[in-house]
Amino acid sequence: MPWWSWILIWIALVALSLLFYVLLGIRLYRQFMATVKDLGAAGEKIGHLSPLAVAAEHPRPLTSVPPGEAIFATPARMRHDYHASKSSRREDRRQRRVQRKTDRGQPQSLRDLDFS
Repeated sequence: MPWWSWILIWIALVALSLLFYVLLGIRLYRQFMATVKDLGAAGEKIGHLSPLAVAAEHPRPLTSVPPGEAIFATPARMRHDYHASKSSRREDRRQRRVQRKTDRGQPQSLRDLDFS
């Protein structure tokens, strides 16, 4: 093989690799632009929601402290709220467990039965 054929081979290899990187860059740019377009559409969709509609979807209990108010609340108040919500969740789980066992016809646990 003559010496100039090696130069042609290397020029072809470099040209092909540059072409590959250009095509890869174009593909990456298109994917990035599609992602930006989707994010913009999602932002517009979320931006049209009114704060009242969002609040109606996620109602807060009346006894809870609004976000950010915990800093200014007394520790006793926050402790009371914590224990009240904890006992409320515990009671909800107990009622669901009793209902589930009743639906399945399984015997109830004595600790689950409400004697009060």
